[in-house]
Amino acid sequence: MEKYKQMIEQLKAGEVNSIEISKEEFLQFREVLVKDEMFKHFRGEALQGGNVIFTFLEVPRS
Repeated sequence: MEKYKQMIEQLKAGEVNSIEISKEEFLQFREVLVKDEMFKHFRGEALQGGNVIFTFLEVPRS
């Protein structure tokens, strides 16, 4: 879980442009992500095969 928190913080800080989460890790990652105070700023894009790429948006989604 700490690994996911660190990945989220790096994305929020702009240290990385995106993070890719495998379908096997998705539910564990999502559990950490939804607890983040800036949850609405994250955008997940599903890829063929089940992986998801997350990016950080300056303006929260509605």
